[in-house]
Amino acid sequence: MEQAKGNLMLLLTAFIWGSAFVAQAVGMDYVGPYTFSAVRNLIAILVLIPVVWAFGSPRSERSGLSFGQRLKPDPVTLKGGLWCGLFMSVASLLQQVGLQMTTAGKAGFITALYIILVPILGRFLGRPVRKILLLCVPMALVGFYLLCVKGDFTVSFGDFLIFLCAIFFAAQILTIDHFLLRGANSVKLAWVQFGVTFLVSAVLMGLFEQATAGALWDARWALLYTGVISSGVAYTLQIVGQKYTEPTTATLIMSLESVFAALSGWLLLGETMSGKELTGCVLVFVAVLLAQIPIKKRA
Repeated sequence: MEQAKGNLMLLLTAFIWGSAFVAQAVGMDYVGPYTFSAVRNLIAILVLIPVVWAFGSPRSERSGLSFGQRLKPDPVTLKGGLWCGLFMSVASLLQQVGLQMTTAGKAGFITALYIILVPILGRFLGRPVRKILLLCVPMALVGFYLLCVKGDFTVSFGDFLIFLCAIFFAAQILTIDHFLLRGANSVKLAWVQFGVTFLVSAVLMGLFEQATAGALWDARWALLYTGVISSGVAYTLQIVGQKYTEPTTATLIMSLESVFAALSGWLLLGETMSGKELTGCVLVFVAVLLAQIPIKKRA
């Protein structure tokens, strides 16, 4: 039951991230990548304050805690949030910079490589991998290639940056799993993660970009949607959902982000999908469904 709840949270996460693609693209028409990331994460921090205050502490302890004590993370959660925030900051910024040098389709496929990097890195950390996933991961990779890559696949510097981004996303997923197993508070972990990402983005924004009030106002709807829904809601759902789902299955479910992005463009923006792209969508969906097959316990 708990695993099904976690899978549902991760599926909703993938849907939100995929449907937010349009908002992210629109927002980047007005402000730079560092500014967009900084403001988006600041909004997420503000959105999570009442959530952390209401649900970040055990019910039996809430009445005796001050406002600051309710928000304060314990040492394990603080350490986990700092590491997760660092990995997420580097991954998201590498992706934004890399997107300026490569196509969105190739970037989507290369980023999706985290679904194979997670089990590989997990094995080095001593985490077991279910046999069914040895089929699901390659199937999903083929699906992503058909869905995302158009024309010849040549490797550029931008592609290399996106590949580094996939490594850091894989590290973030495994770090979340590591600290949740050690008792980190999932809601406060998300809050600290956003704080670190905001600080890193804000420093880069101050060094390399100059945002105006007019540009931020023009990008307000994109910033609000990505800050409140895509970051504040979806990233928190990711962390809470991973509490009930092992890392490789979690990555397969969250990788549906690219499928939902393509379907959203088809349904909402009238973008066409070829037979090759539809085949890719089907393969990814089948891989994710197969990954949900429960393990039969020996008598």
